Amino acid sequence: MPERYDLAVTLVAMSLVRRVVNVAIHRAYTAIRRAGAITPATPGGHRFRRIGDGVSIAFPPGAIFGETYIEIGDHTLIGERVSMSCGMNPGLDLGPSSILRIGRGCSIGRGSHIVAHQSIDIGDDVFTGPYVYITDQNHVYDDPDVPIGRQWPRNSPVSIGSGSWLGAGAIILPGTTLGRQCVVAGGAVVRGTFPDHSVVAGVPARRVRGYTPELGWHDPVRPDTAP
Repeated sequence: MPERYDLAVTLVAMSLVRRVVNVAIHRAYTAIRRAGAITPATPGGHRFRRIGDGVSIAFPPGAIFGETYIEIGDHTLIGERVSMSCGMNPGLDLGPSSILRIGRGCSIGRGSHIVAHQSIDIGDDVFTGPYVYITDQNHVYDDPDVPIGRQWPRNSPVSIGSGSWLGAGAIILPGTTLGRQCVVAGGAVVRGTFPDHSVVAGVPARRVRGYTPELGWHDPVRPDTAP
């Protein structure tokens, strides 16, 4: 009987210790994330060309370099493990102007990548799901005898209109222009020009819904399907 009592006491004590350790670990991690965030007031924030009031880049960040060519508007939130880069590698002279511009009030989902070489413009109040990929550069395969990875890539500017939403895992390729208030479905692979109020989906992506004051939201191929 005493042995059972001692075992019960030991199990209770171990359970309490685990709870205390668990709480301590989570509190410490929360404190580390808060302290590690990049804001206008932190040394990391001073490396950007512009980082607006209320901006927060969550900890841990992804790969970030070329900050002197990146502008981020006021009150934009960048999720954890988001990579933002300008140029092939750190330390390059990319000219006098910014290359990656993110507007105010945006929210970039965790694990996303924004890879800029020439020009990427993201408007105000653009929201993305996690793991979105946006780039203005792509590999080419012009020469069939040279490995694709060794051929010089090609750039084409990207513009994402204000108020747009990009679903999880969407890929925005070089040369894409999205108008205002566009929706990109999760997993879509987007290239081309799409007007305001487009719903874009598929691989390759196409415009599946549009909006006009007369028809409301409708199939742009069959306007008679408007509700």
